[in-house]
Amino acid sequence: MSTIIRPEAPADIEAIRALTDAAFRNVEHGDQSEAAIVDGLREAGAMTLSLVAVGAGDAILGHVAFSPVSIESGETGWYGLGPVSVWPHCQRRGVGTALVAGGLRRLEERGASGCVLLGDPAFYARFGFGSDPALTYRGLPAQYVQRLVMVPPAPRGEITYHPAFEAAA
Repeated sequence: MSTIIRPEAPADIEAIRALTDAAFRNVEHGDQSEAAIVDGLREAGAMTLSLVAVGAGDAILGHVAFSPVSIESGETGWYGLGPVSVWPHCQRRGVGTALVAGGLRRLEERGASGCVLLGDPAFYARFGFGSDPALTYRGLPAQYVQRLVMVPPAPRGEITYHPAFEAAA
């Protein structure tokens, strides 16, 4: 599937909301708050990157958001990946992979220290993410708390996401 990764445009917002709702509708770990998280980050001006994958006819196939996080050890320049959403009929075709890879490349170009996420280790390992028991998030099992160090040192302690993640829950 041929896709172009580009920054979101104002005209994309409704499509992003619809695809995010659809992508998480029947997901075991989703709570249907993901679209509200994206909206909250956008309204707060807290999305460092908001990228869409566009296919034939300029159809939006997927979306990924990156926002700043705080880490207890005080390292700066760290970002959280997520939510990442792909229309169900476009999943397992490389759209999510293209979004994540494109976003990480852009973060690195901006001088980011690294990126964290809460997600499937099997999927995110291909991008260089790994778990570190020294990095935590609210008692979530360590294997799901993933980090990618772009500029050492690796962070330690509790991750805090933007309040939009709490308000949406």
